[in-house]
Amino acid sequence: MMDWTDDHCRYLHRLLSRHAWLYTEMVTTGALLYGDVARHLRFHESEHPIALQLGGSEPEDLARCAKLGEQWGYDEINLNCGCPSERVQRGAFGACLMKEPNLVADGVKAMLDVVSIPVTVKHRIGIDRDESYAFLRDFVGAVADAGCTTFIVHARNAWLQGLSPKENRDIPPLRYELVHRLKQDFAHLRIEINGGITTSLQVTDQLQHLDGVMVGREAYHNPWWLAEWDHGFFGEAAGGEGNNITGDITRDTVEAQMVDYMEREAAHGTHWYSMARHMLGLRHGQPGARRWRQVWSDHRLKHLSAAEVSDFALHAMQEASLRPAAHS
Repeated sequence: MMDWTDDHCRYLHRLLSRHAWLYTEMVTTGALLYGDVARHLRFHESEHPIALQLGGSEPEDLARCAKLGEQWGYDEINLNCGCPSERVQRGAFGACLMKEPNLVADGVKAMLDVVSIPVTVKHRIGIDRDESYAFLRDFVGAVADAGCTTFIVHARNAWLQGLSPKENRDIPPLRYELVHRLKQDFAHLRIEINGGITTSLQVTDQLQHLDGVMVGREAYHNPWWLAEWDHGFFGEAAGGEGNNITGDITRDTVEAQMVDYMEREAAHGTHWYSMARHMLGLRHGQPGARRWRQVWSDHRLKHLSAAEVSDFALHAMQEASLRPAAHS
């Protein structure tokens, strides 16, 4: 989810669910140690609970960055051992780390030695065409011995050669049964699953076997789905004082909250256009939603305020929803 789940995206998602854990996009240790720390680590107070996802392989660097994350107020540090992109392969981290479980274990231990918050690991079920369960089991076992108690498992292999990052999200087959088996063999660990989950029914089914579900692309493209989660999975009504919405949550109230947020961020130099992209799926499935998205995506409206664009978008959506459907 690099370049997707930035602080503006997470602000939107927190408006929709008070209790779902939010994860940052992967931040490399180099970016934190030699770059703009504030740009990478700042987040809105309402985003809690929130995890900082790190990309790196050197235990000392991971420890320094985990400490930074704790100091900035994050609730969890997550080590990415699942990203298959060429960039992370050049840096010898991400999915490459699954080949070196002892190095991952050293990194986890180094982080746990300097922070008091949980350190978790996100990884794949295997590398390239090695589909043996033993590889996955031994990786988890080695890292668990270092003190990690939570594993988030993308239920696909990562092909480091021959597939693009996009293809790696679709082509290697999903093998949920391996993740279920992992939980059976490591009942004392928290095992969560990721990959290909797009409905509440699928989430419910996975929770019969596992301790949690991570959702990425579907939550991004159809964010309104998150509005079901507090009631469906956490036993509470959506909305409420904790996420700055009072009363019943609706798409209109969420859009209004986002417009207010954009106006505040504009005062600090962030243009609404770079934030609006994260909520383009908010009206998914509603009559006129396509026209609403077109207005919010129209670069010719950049000179207007977010409030003005919202008014235009809602008016255009209403007009489009009233037009008779075309017949062929």
